[in-house]
Amino acid sequence: PSVYFLRGFPCGMDFEATQCPNPPSYVPRFFLNNSDSMTFAQRVKNVLVHMPEFIYCKPLFAQFEELAYEIFQKKMTATDLLSRGSVWLMRYDFVFEFPRLVMPNMVFIGGINCDQKK
Repeated sequence: PSVYFLRGFPCGMDFEATQCPNPPSYVPRFFLNNSDSMTFAQRVKNVLVHMPEFIYCKPLFAQFEELAYEIFQKKMTATDLLSRGSVWLMRYDFVFEFPRLVMPNMVFIGGINCDQKK
């Protein structure tokens, strides 16, 4: 079984690989400083930022797809490779992040990088 320990993938690939719903009108994109209660204008901006991800993300993962083809001898996308994960250990703290939809095999382990109090 595969266990992934991560803080997020570019282009929302973690949502796509786990088949987790990711509606751009509800889930704020990173670096936009939107909260979970967005206005209509913020929701439109969120959707507009989401749309070009299809264009610039494909070349980003092309090298990994070629490597997977060499190893497995069949055409696979990077999302196909990640979707085989059994458990996703998400380094998010649900209290500090925006609310998001999760699947049963996703476990929040936020605060794992914090130092002990002295």
